[in-house]
Amino acid sequence: MNPNQISPDDPRLTLYALGEMEAHELAGFEKLLEQDAAARQVVAEIRAMAGTVTAALEQEPLEAAPKPAGKVLRFPQAYFAISGLAAACFAVFFVLWQNKQQLKQQTHLIEIPLTAGKEAKDDKGAAGGSVTMAMPAAPVPAEPVVTMGLAETNRIPVQIAPPMQDSYRSASNVARAEVAMDAAGADEARARADFSTRKSELERQEVASMQKAKLSAPPPAAVHKLALAENDSNTEAYAYQKDNAYQRVVDHPLSTFSIDVDTASYSNVRRFLNRNQRPPADAVRIEELVNYFPYDYAPPTGNAPFAASLEVADAPWAPEHRLVRIGLKGREVSETQRPAANLVFLLDVSGSMNQPNKLPLLKQSLRLLVNKLRPDDRVAIAVYAGSSGLVLPSTSAAQQGAIIDALENLRAGGSTNGAMGIHLAYDIAKANFIPGGVNRVILATDGDFNVGTTSEGELVRLIEEKAKSGVFLSVLGFGMGNLKDGTLEQLADKGNGNYAYIDTLAEARKTLVEQAGGTLVTIAKDVKIQVEFNPLKVAAYRLIGYENRVLAKEDFNNDAVDAGEIGAGHTVTALYEIVPVGAPLPDSTGAVDALKYQRPAAVVMNDRAELLTVKIRYKEPAGDVSSKLEFPLVDAGARFADASPDFKFATAVAGFGMALRDSPHRGQLTLAQVAEWGRAGLGQDAGGYRAEFLSLVDTAGSLLR
Repeated sequence: MNPNQISPDDPRLTLYALGEMEAHELAGFEKLLEQDAAARQVVAEIRAMAGTVTAALEQEPLEAAPKPAGKVLRFPQAYFAISGLAAACFAVFFVLWQNKQQLKQQTHLIEIPLTAGKEAKDDKGAAGGSVTMAMPAAPVPAEPVVTMGLAETNRIPVQIAPPMQDSYRSASNVARAEVAMDAAGADEARARADFSTRKSELERQEVASMQKAKLSAPPPAAVHKLALAENDSNTEAYAYQKDNAYQRVVDHPLSTFSIDVDTASYSNVRRFLNRNQRPPADAVRIEELVNYFPYDYAPPTGNAPFAASLEVADAPWAPEHRLVRIGLKGREVSETQRPAANLVFLLDVSGSMNQPNKLPLLKQSLRLLVNKLRPDDRVAIAVYAGSSGLVLPSTSAAQQGAIIDALENLRAGGSTNGAMGIHLAYDIAKANFIPGGVNRVILATDGDFNVGTTSEGELVRLIEEKAKSGVFLSVLGFGMGNLKDGTLEQLADKGNGNYAYIDTLAEARKTLVEQAGGTLVTIAKDVKIQVEFNPLKVAAYRLIGYENRVLAKEDFNNDAVDAGEIGAGHTVTALYEIVPVGAPLPDSTGAVDALKYQRPAAVVMNDRAELLTVKIRYKEPAGDVSSKLEFPLVDAGARFADASPDFKFATAVAGFGMALRDSPHRGQLTLAQVAEWGRAGLGQDAGGYRAEFLSLVDTAGSLLR
């Protein structure tokens, strides 16, 4: 450590930067600067800010001030200007320096009453609670406190953590320092106003530069970093996905995977294509493209939460192969039948959300959901940036105006401590838990966690632990340029929830209004599919998509293994490409030597006609023990031309995904064929989503040539 290190708040730095240091001090101070790079950086920042203000003043005409009557003691005009400028520069520097120091501190939450404004007890007699954090509660101020850039409001009491309180004390100090500039006269007052505007911009730039420095570390090998030509600072991250290979049935008669109803990949791919950009291969998850669309599967008729629909026909990109579609349809739950909801909006209001397609779109999206809620539903709003805070305690949806006002008054600024917000949101949800109801945290963010717990692994483990509380999670991704898609997908998977990417208000309406039941109400959790193939009918197979959902065969009967969730009314689709017995095996099957001491008994004894059997395990939303359903499939030899419209359309979407990923299994597939299959499967097309898909295929045609 340098014993001669200069304190960042040393006033000599400002004097030196502005050329006001006495001559007898100058030489000695410069020697100290030579040994202190941090102090030299501070000097450079002060000079840059001074240059900015000076340039602005030179561009503005000065009005002549009226001459006062009587004798006046006169000072050089530059005296006040330089003194005021020095005070302002030092004040701004102090704020920026202290913000840097706060990022290094361990943040401690305070006790936050979670039932303020809530009725003492509900109809069931459940009493309110509170969340006890690391230190005693600070008293709720009589006047609302502004936190993390939130605009002032007369309606919303905000409680903040100690590091944030420190920052507001610092802001008060800055304000007092700036008041001293008033004596500098009319010229300096104009400079002060201009400087205040530029100060805010410099603070935003400081936060951005800190985020960029944090994110500039080399990524893990398994993460693909997207760098678009037009934006060298792009830090979008997608988890690596390798297409599933063919498996020989004699070696692997069982295929096991977790279901998936996430749809984020499709809307994210759409965002790229609408900007005339080819999406990164790892942004294309075929199962999410296929499951973006509703399908006309028969609903369940018994007590099971869903029904299965199986179909088989030619694989159009490889006619010698067969294509199997497994479809699940979740039980519908009407709005009046839906249980009461206890929702906690956990909203990222960090500086990275300060873009039109992030926080403003987030507000519009959640307004749509609030308008959909019933009076017996409840909403709390927690926010996080460098620290976390409770913006709105759990409030009846009947007070819709208060909830929407709380959303409207959000402002973005600061770094991103998502883990702290996660702790707070789940504690609020647990304190207001509704037995038998919808208890859910809705996390809305770009996923750019850069302060506190930033490791994807640690965040996932945190969510896994919180999921044991019985509170489910929905993740809404926003924005571009720094979207952490892989992290958000993992959080949703481990939080017993779903992940959607909101690129437009129309997408928000689809997710939060049209499919609100599926988004909020879980009808089955830990849903796993295991397919057993008949070795007399099937030589090899490959699962199309679901690369990061594949499970070991032993996981199917292990109720401790986490899997996917199905929401009310959701449809789930999975596709297998099958190589029939007698057809040439693809090179990628990876044949091994025949076993010397064993031979598969099934090959000798099996005389069944089924092509395969689909087995499904699931748990009730509040259950811990799974149930099993079985559905056999017989191949009647149907041609692709005779398949159902849903089969054809799902095939088109899967083919589109293979083309975008440049899959090694796409064969001679072309986008012209994809468009043809899509048009053949257009069907009724409620909402026009299938027609939109066809337009995206046309857009992609010029990008994939």
